Amino acid sequence: MNEEYDVIVLGTGLTECILSGIMSVNGKKVLHMDRNSYYGGESASITPLEDPGAVGVESVSMCGRNDTQTHFLGYNKFCILSPKLYKRFNLPGAPPESMGRGRDWNVDLIPKFLMANGQLVKMLLYTEVTRYLDFKVIEGSFVYKGGKIYKVPSTEAEALASSLMGLFEKRRFRKFLVYVANFDENDSRTFEGVDPKKTTMRDVYKKFDLGQDVIDFTGHALALYRTDDYLDQPCQETINRIKLYSESLARYGKSPYLYPLYGLGELPQGFARLSAIYGGTYMLNKPIEEIVIENGKVVGVKSEGEVARCKQLICDPSYVSDLVTKVGQVIRVICILSHPIKNTNDANSCQIIIPQNQVNRKSGLCRAAPAPGLGQGWFPALSGTWTPPRDIYVCMISSAHNVAAQGKYIAIASTTVETADPEKEIKPALDLLEPIEQKFVSISDLFAPTDLGTESQIFISRTYDATTHFETTCDDIKDIYKRMMGSEFDFEEMKRKKNDIYGEEEQQ
Repeated sequence: MNEEYDVIVLGTGLTECILSGIMSVNGKKVLHMDRNSYYGGESASITPLEDPGAVGVESVSMCGRNDTQTHFLGYNKFCILSPKLYKRFNLPGAPPESMGRGRDWNVDLIPKFLMANGQLVKMLLYTEVTRYLDFKVIEGSFVYKGGKIYKVPSTEAEALASSLMGLFEKRRFRKFLVYVANFDENDSRTFEGVDPKKTTMRDVYKKFDLGQDVIDFTGHALALYRTDDYLDQPCQETINRIKLYSESLARYGKSPYLYPLYGLGELPQGFARLSAIYGGTYMLNKPIEEIVIENGKVVGVKSEGEVARCKQLICDPSYVSDLVTKVGQVIRVICILSHPIKNTNDANSCQIIIPQNQVNRKSGLCRAAPAPGLGQGWFPALSGTWTPPRDIYVCMISSAHNVAAQGKYIAIASTTVETADPEKEIKPALDLLEPIEQKFVSISDLFAPTDLGTESQIFISRTYDATTHFETTCDDIKDIYKRMMGSEFDFEEMKRKKNDIYGEEEQQ
């Protein structure tokens, strides 16, 4: 370990593993370490449900397999251990027999879906990490209105058939969707009197005479905003988000979302494998004793008495508590069900978004703000004291995705905490899931970096938010990349290099 590296990465969450893979593909010498003995950090997938009572090799999934094994990636040996779900949440006893075999479960601690035409899928395709993973389309996307669930209409035909709107509202919404589909930011003929860089989204909605309920599901279930701040911003970003949703939906038809078989734990492992193929060195179960800084700049990491030197450091917030600030909390409730969610056409997987206005959520207090420049893109504005209300999210997957025993479903509800009673805040989502066989409740702090890394060369990822998609995570990756490399993120730079000394041979 007493070597010098271009980049040291601490933590094996998805953000860290993607950046590790990108840096390795770009020819950087990378050392990747984690204090844990398993992959994924706070976003790990837990399997099996029960604690076998002895320390051993974790049953993990890699490349579509789910068996007890020790993995070899490149020249680096992996042995993965993990706390089991019941033990992690301090639940006494063992799972009931009705849960089936423990090894049939892969439960994500932080569940998210992939937009079929979104940034993470592009990263997977450009790096060819897709060769290590299999995906399945999520069967439906729904929105909550007046205590009921409705399918999110995102095409002209769905708009006209939807029971979410009245007849005249359907026609107006259809015209809006036609406008969005034809919109081209490089062709002013498609603007129809709208200045995409000046006209607010609120004014665009007025142009099409859309009502509040339609505005709610358009902004929150199509554009995937978490608050209503976007209404008074230039409309171009929102229109592009809605186009992304529609284009993602068009790829597979049922919904715009994808999910990997065997759980999200496959994603960081896939990018870790990419890094290892290009010479990256991985070390799990490595206690981090000190981040060595000289003259205000990182120069290495000390572990077990040895110092690995580096020019730059990437890490999650847990490794640098003095360089991050708490910006809120997220409550997540993992629910085991024996039935699909009602009013979803018995879908074996789905997403439900509950817009803030539908459950009268109010603003809360934000204790602190991150460093200037870190609240862009899909991130909420965190520069003020008061935070706007947030949506509630539900994502549900099942045995169809090889993450649960036959006939079982995993539904996870999540939202940003705004009061002293988080479980009451999440109740509207839990009511949709009844009866619930077993619940696992967690409340996590949200951290954002206070240091941009310009001087220290320490680049810190954000904590995963409450949303059920990866767009915020991808924006964080692109932001860190720009600050590290001094240039905008370019997907072309992620392409695996042909004839690279570490690369696999091009497949015919």
